[in-house]
Amino acid sequence: MQDVPTLVEQARAGRPRAVARLISLVEGASPQLREVMAALAPLAGNAYVVGLTGSPGVGKSTSTSALVASYRRAGKRVAVLAVDPSSPFSGGALLGDRIRMADHASDPGVYIRSMATRGHLGGLAWAAPQAIRVLDAAGFDVVLVETVGVGQSEVEIASQADTSMVLLAPGMGDGIQAAKAGILEIGDVYVVNKADRDGADATVRELNHMLGLGESRGPGDWRPPIVKTVAARGEGVDEVVQALEKHRAWMEERGVLAERRAARAAHEVETIAVTALRERIGDLRGDRRLGALAARIVAGELDPYAAADVLVEGVREGD
Repeated sequence: MQDVPTLVEQARAGRPRAVARLISLVEGASPQLREVMAALAPLAGNAYVVGLTGSPGVGKSTSTSALVASYRRAGKRVAVLAVDPSSPFSGGALLGDRIRMADHASDPGVYIRSMATRGHLGGLAWAAPQAIRVLDAAGFDVVLVETVGVGQSEVEIASQADTSMVLLAPGMGDGIQAAKAGILEIGDVYVVNKADRDGADATVRELNHMLGLGESRGPGDWRPPIVKTVAARGEGVDEVVQALEKHRAWMEERGVLAERRAARAAHEVETIAVTALRERIGDLRGDRRLGALAARIVAGELDPYAAADVLVEGVREGD
């Protein structure tokens, strides 16, 4: 058993091992998880959470590393939560994002954590919300969450970040993707990376066109900016940080930031509650009552909705 109060104190003091152990307790769904979350609750709520998403190959890891460097020059403590896909065969993950950010490995003001999805869809790991809270409570000013890069359906980051940043690159079919619903509807800031390639200006024009088509904004509403970068050389990265900070200031001024964080907390509570109910229902799978209900459905005596009502009622009563 871990000494949670001591771990929290050490994490607040900037000790990376303590932060790592707390996140490991989260990932492993430790019996101490409730104690960890209770200890962190009054300490969280100060970090600026930025989500980075986009198709594979657009340079998310390189852009994340460049953003870390820019924020560090501004004196900010930065944490990175890099989510990698799990193998459907072995369940393992390469966790290669940490390799790409090796330049920051020796910086005490930077903490980098790779996390496997373990089959969770939407571009994030199931433990990501609690891991973000650990990093927030540990005193980091900025938490950068880099998603898997699964493509157009990777929209869960919008519910977990204060600001969502969508990356694209010219010559990768993003012009076609821009015409579709999904990932390109969640961006607060758009970044066209690898802008030294042919077609970068065309990608920017297509994005502007699509944003204009879907625009239903009123006066004073946020219009997502489009920034061109060459992250591998650090070009345009400071402009991206400026765009992110402008969005943060706009949200704070209009109360949007508080609304987003409240919605994030509500979603987290709902997820925990649904998971607990699912586990309780799962415990009934070997129960005779479930088999009896299934038999009545097959016999035409009961419909699935009525059977589900019986099952839910049994869970409520703890029977």
